[in-house]
Amino acid sequence: MLQTFFQGFFVSLSLIVAIGAQNTFVLKQGLKKQHIFWICFICAVSDSILITAGVFGFSKLVLTYADVIQWVKYIGAGFLVVYGAQHFYQACRSKNVLEESDLDENNLLKSLSICLALTWLNPHVYLDTVILIGAISTGIEETIVYFALGAILASWIFFFLLGYGARLLQPIFKDYRAWKILDFMIAIVMWMIAYSLI
Repeated sequence: MLQTFFQGFFVSLSLIVAIGAQNTFVLKQGLKKQHIFWICFICAVSDSILITAGVFGFSKLVLTYADVIQWVKYIGAGFLVVYGAQHFYQACRSKNVLEESDLDENNLLKSLSICLALTWLNPHVYLDTVILIGAISTGIEETIVYFALGAILASWIFFFLLGYGARLLQPIFKDYRAWKILDFMIAIVMWMIAYSLI
């Protein structure tokens, strides 16, 4: 039971920690210290809905469409290999930094609208939560609820830590080498998850 909970926790954490459009937005809002609670809340609730759909919906689909699900796993693994390669390339080539001057002022409604769009209109979010977490959960039956709870908890912890902890990272991410290290770590994690799917 506890093992399954932590499996869900670390699988979810390893997927959502990748810096994408949604996480970058949360990070920037945290750096600006604007609407942090509501941005983190929207992201965490959205992830909870999608993870639940993935774990309980996807795991039932596998019983009916086992062959199709197997192909989805391979497609997801292929995507993660490419996604990891992109971050590896960025780690080798990019010299991007996160400048406070790049951050514009937003009102609450505009910020929440952007957050919802980056969450629900982003195909990567569905791949991570519904397809990949759902696919990984298919081998778990009796303790699948604990897997889902662990995955959901990881999402809540991550978004609130990212949002409120961003201000502590501001000096670090003004150095492009910090982004290189982060991109390299993301690449390794993505490749490890792809290997676990295959």
